[in-house]
Amino acid sequence: MTDSNQHAHEQAPTDAGFSLQRMPEALSTAKTIDEMKAQFARLQMLSRKQPINDWGTRETQLDNLEVMLSDNQESFAKAISADFGYRSQSETQFAELFPSFTGISHAKKHGKKWMKTYRAPISPLYMPAHNEIQPQPLGVVGIMVPWNYPLFLAIGPMIDALVAGNRVMVKMSEAAPQFAQTFADAISRYFSPDMICVVLGEVDIAAAFSELPFDHLLYTGSTAVGKKVMAAAAPNLTPVTLELGGKSPVIVLDDANLESVVNRVMMGKTLNAGQTCIAPDYVLIQRQYHDQFIHLAKEWMAKHYPNIENNPDYSRIINGEQFKRVKGYLDALTGVEIHALTAVEPNIETRLMPPVIVSEPAPDSDLMQNEIFAPILPLMHYETLDDAISFVNARPRPLALYVFSDNYSSIENVRNNTVSGGLCINEVIMHVAQHDLPFGGVGDSGTGAYHGKAGFERLSHMKPVFVQTKLNGLNFLLPPYGGLFKKAMALFLK
Repeated sequence: MTDSNQHAHEQAPTDAGFSLQRMPEALSTAKTIDEMKAQFARLQMLSRKQPINDWGTRETQLDNLEVMLSDNQESFAKAISADFGYRSQSETQFAELFPSFTGISHAKKHGKKWMKTYRAPISPLYMPAHNEIQPQPLGVVGIMVPWNYPLFLAIGPMIDALVAGNRVMVKMSEAAPQFAQTFADAISRYFSPDMICVVLGEVDIAAAFSELPFDHLLYTGSTAVGKKVMAAAAPNLTPVTLELGGKSPVIVLDDANLESVVNRVMMGKTLNAGQTCIAPDYVLIQRQYHDQFIHLAKEWMAKHYPNIENNPDYSRIINGEQFKRVKGYLDALTGVEIHALTAVEPNIETRLMPPVIVSEPAPDSDLMQNEIFAPILPLMHYETLDDAISFVNARPRPLALYVFSDNYSSIENVRNNTVSGGLCINEVIMHVAQHDLPFGGVGDSGTGAYHGKAGFERLSHMKPVFVQTKLNGLNFLLPPYGGLFKKAMALFLK
């Protein structure tokens, strides 16, 4: 650790605007419901008594987050790999550490400007008064983290919460226990418990966490659990951001470069062994390109993941339960072709799930009804672009939609006649790493968006302020309503 980083580390407890002397019940890590409730009560009290309105404190917390990530890169990657049975360290660097570091850098660059009060337009009828928008911290933000990207999906929301001046409670996934403990230990070394508390535990803890009266609750995970989280938050009127995933389609138009399409789709489908909420879920393609797509996919796998059984870049399915779920989707298929893209079979012992392509599974099959979350890629056929658009629109709104084409009018047809959380043109997944774009779902794929300025505003109260001047023209409109009032109303209402 450099001298400057050491300073940031040592100053973490005192730069939050409160004394180093803390009440005994202050906890960096909560493991029981009682501990969690006590720490929430403390953070809530502090958020009301000592709101974080200065940029210096917010910047310090972001500095500490950056130093923590830098110091613990290897231990975080090893813990994640241990939870998965094996996950490529390179994937952790690319998909978790890289967007976390760039997200912190983006927040530090722009946060001071975001938090400033700024003028808003006002009708000439009310001048010389003026309008302002004053961003304020909400208070205490709860973050519920999934297991598939447990680092980035903890750090990303934390960045937005901290730059907005909030205190934070983070519930880690019980499905990734080694990383959860490693992360909790790191947070305790770099942050005051009066700023961030990590909550560990099983489903009962998670359920109780979602019932706390947070000022905002952000959950990433399945749609089924997201409904429970929203229901638990409702009695407290806790606002929620839900990032829920779903079946993200790929529409391939007949003018697209098929080799480029396969390159990008297979990248997105094999990253983290397909365990990505915005992974391409299925491909809509015209029948004449079906065999060529499969041929190119086999070539792509041979080039990018040779000897997949022992390939250090290919990750495993998180646990046996998830492996059996995915294998069950394949076993339940009847009357369809399953195209192996490698010579390796699925292995329940190692949880290795090699990529396969499924030709036109039935729309009512489990494979086409549920989010796959694995390296299984259905190919569905369409006749016209309108047919493809109708197929997408007949299903729940996806978290992401991908279209490949060089035809401007066709692309416009897709983007204007479909609704999805995000859209990529001639690419997949990369919109999640754009800190100047909001990220979130719509309908069944989620509610609300965060990242960058959108995340800052989502986790702030954007307070409207009306500022009157000494010369107040509205005084001319007071009763008794005489001739001047009537003339004014005649003018205003005309």
